[in-house]
Amino acid sequence: MALRIITGIIGVIIAAVVIQLGGAPFAGFAIFLSLVAWHEYSSAFRRAGFDTAYILSALTLVLLLFCAWLGNIEELLAVLTLGSLAIFLLTVLLSMRPTEACISVAGLFYIGLPFSHLIMLRFLADEPHQIASLVNFANFVSEKAAAVGEMSFFQTIANLNMDDGCALIWVLFACTWASDIFAYFIGTAIGSHKLAPSISPNKTVEGILGSLVGTTLTAIIVGCFLFGFPLTQMATAGVLIAIVATLGDLVESVIKRFTGIKDSGILFPGHGGVLDRFDSVLYTAPVFYYFIVASRIV
Repeated sequence: MALRIITGIIGVIIAAVVIQLGGAPFAGFAIFLSLVAWHEYSSAFRRAGFDTAYILSALTLVLLLFCAWLGNIEELLAVLTLGSLAIFLLTVLLSMRPTEACISVAGLFYIGLPFSHLIMLRFLADEPHQIASLVNFANFVSEKAAAVGEMSFFQTIANLNMDDGCALIWVLFACTWASDIFAYFIGTAIGSHKLAPSISPNKTVEGILGSLVGTTLTAIIVGCFLFGFPLTQMATAGVLIAIVATLGDLVESVIKRFTGIKDSGILFPGHGGVLDRFDSVLYTAPVFYYFIVASRIV
């Protein structure tokens, strides 16, 4: 448990820095994580007796995420199409089994497209977005300091802002993490009805209900009260994220059961690999992205 906590704290710090920096650091880190996830995915299926188009798929992943960073959606679609066709062409050129080509292409969709949407969400809008709660608090402190003739550094904080994409990434990760945390603790405390015992024996209906409530509250607190996004949309986003986060977790559990592995990797000591930590994000990132676009929040 101590190792999990330490790894979690370090992970949050690294995530905070990368998210705040945005630009090349964020895109580069997303590409790195996607390549590690692809390696874990390929290794898992190799253990089950299936090879993948390892190098070609990795190259396609990099190009996909690079197009997402540049905002070139047509080029992204072209890379995905040509990359998929090239992988199937290997069944002719290198006698790859059709099943292995299908697994490789599925990996592009399962890993490449979600990470692409994560990048697109971060760069969805670059308009300055003030942190509502900090601004209000800073203004209050600044007024009190001015009343006694003192300068306060809170006057600087009153002008603190981040762009919309950065704020939305924080909402996404906060809600996704909240979904896992509430599901685990509520399920452990009072869970008695198994949700999908043949896939994930530890998941319970009570845990999912706790996740729905906890994630919705997190979306409201972080999205509405902290960043000032509309209340109704944030509450709706919380419900959506809680549902799809659970589905993403179950999908990875199916893959691990099929390939006979316990953890996808060892990148995060005490937590497993990238797929173990980002299984929910692979589903929440695209859904949240399209929800934000459809609801015209930014």
